[in-house]
Amino acid sequence: MANKLKNLEDLFKHELKDLYSAETQILEALPKMAEKASNPDLKKAFEHHLEETKNQKKRIEEVCKKLDFDPKGETCKAMKGIIKEAEDMLKEDADPEVMDAALIAEAQRVEHYEMAGYGTVCTYAERLGYNDIKNKLAETLEEEKNADNTLNKVSKNVNAKAEASH
Repeated sequence: MANKLKNLEDLFKHELKDLYSAETQILEALPKMAEKASNPDLKKAFEHHLEETKNQKKRIEEVCKKLDFDPKGETCKAMKGIIKEAEDMLKEDADPEVMDAALIAEAQRVEHYEMAGYGTVCTYAERLGYNDIKNKLAETLEEEKNADNTLNKVSKNVNAKAEASH
């Protein structure tokens, strides 16, 4: 049974654990997505975000250490579901261009979930007076937004090729 959430601090820590679990799951999924991508820009975007994700996970560990709690022990069920969908998509029989378009869609679901989560913890950190922690988490939020923007740019080329595919 989970601990009772008595206040915003408890909820903040719970959300950080959830994001830690999400980042851990993403670290396992991104290499598979990069391997399946045929578009070089998409492959590069996945590989770049893999490195960012390693740093994002470290950032959460630093925040949790500062707050004196262990981020492990939670499973982010939402990310588990999003990644399961992505893994199912990887098994589809699709033209490479169509697969790339599908990979972008799956990756953007991941990014949007993360943007929501990091936006929330930034708000909580600010409310709780943890300005240094808020700034650290805001770095990750910006990286997630940039990853989403990169996927948007790559999708223009990829989607045109998928549309022309037969």
